[in-house]
Amino acid sequence: MAKKPGRSALLFIFITVLLNMIGYGVIMPVMPQLIMEVSGEDVSHAAKWGGYLAVGYALMQFIMMPIMGGLSDRFGRRPVLLTSLAAFSMDYLVMALAPTMGLIVLTRMLAGTFAATFSTANAYIADISPPEKRAANFGMMGAAFGLGFIIGPAIGGFLGEEFGPRMPFYFVAAMGAMNFLFGLLVLPETLKAENKRKFEWKRANALGSFKQFAQYPIMLPIAGVLFISQIAHWTYPSVWSYYAIEKFAWSEGAIGASLMFVGLMAAIVQGGVTRIVIPKIGERAAAIFAMSVTAIAYCLFSLADKGWMVYAIIAFSSLGGLAQPALQGIMSRTMPANAQGELQGAIAALMSISMIIGPFVMTQLFSAFSAPGEPYVLFNITLLPDGAPFYFPGTPFAFASILEIIAIAMLFIAFGRIQRPRDDTEETATS
Repeated sequence: MAKKPGRSALLFIFITVLLNMIGYGVIMPVMPQLIMEVSGEDVSHAAKWGGYLAVGYALMQFIMMPIMGGLSDRFGRRPVLLTSLAAFSMDYLVMALAPTMGLIVLTRMLAGTFAATFSTANAYIADISPPEKRAANFGMMGAAFGLGFIIGPAIGGFLGEEFGPRMPFYFVAAMGAMNFLFGLLVLPETLKAENKRKFEWKRANALGSFKQFAQYPIMLPIAGVLFISQIAHWTYPSVWSYYAIEKFAWSEGAIGASLMFVGLMAAIVQGGVTRIVIPKIGERAAAIFAMSVTAIAYCLFSLADKGWMVYAIIAFSSLGGLAQPALQGIMSRTMPANAQGELQGAIAALMSISMIIGPFVMTQLFSAFSAPGEPYVLFNITLLPDGAPFYFPGTPFAFASILEIIAIAMLFIAFGRIQRPRDDTEETATS
């Protein structure tokens, strides 16, 4: 290596992860307006396009994440990170200029491709961090992930309302270009030549992670709960902007502010409430409580008819953030110690699949039930020949509530199959 990585290299990695999440969040308040501007269609039909864009983005991330990791093991971290960042910036510039929906779909797929750098960023952190600082540095990456989703929608909403729906894309492209130049100056290679390995397609297979669930079938019920619950969760990022425009006539700025509030409440629960509540009431009780709150919140969102109600429901629904850490805690306690890394990989793959299915289903439901009286056609198949039977743009949230109730029922089945794990306090008392 020409030089050892210092604080500037770590800062670059932090900014890269942050920028990836800002890029995802910044377009959420303005995407409906951009689609309506380019396609000439109303918000109901724009939501269908939004579903296609979400699927393309998520599918490419799912496919490319292990490939990017494999390429970084073959060619090094630096070229993969810098190439991805340059392409990521160029992609957002093209999206800002795109005159057709076809080009927008293509650019979103490319954005998903070049945003799949989390595995490489984590590998870089592992390369440069001594064992005693590794957890802290990985925690910093998690903070970048959460912070990006908080400030991204706020920036997108402000720029979109003040300068039009294309400005946020220019902003992300410019930030990416500046970070690329920064990386050229401060980012050394960390993978030693003797540690490089041949790239193998069979190892760059995201579906291979699911083999872990087959090896431990006792985990399948909990995996099913996570999967169904996560499909329901994707109602928020996929439908929120379209729903807010249709139901409350919110501007880009108002949508961005609401999404920022979602991120802030989630950060409070994940960063503070989780550490207090789960140890006090236990993982099982926390999971059931949180999922029940989530099911109720989805129902309330579907019925809300005034904007101020939304903020009250957001605050209430944030308690649902206790569910995933509680469920993952149950799974990790049940799995053997030497399978924990494989378990997390399998969970990540499961979440990626839900990101492909959830947004598509929810946007199509919104489109169908926010434009009554029109035939709804999907892939040349008429699903509702007389149009939606009634006008109910909250349908995706109602459907998400049903999914969450199904997940709760599955959770009780899972508890019946998994022997109750012992608490640390029980182990201490026994010893």
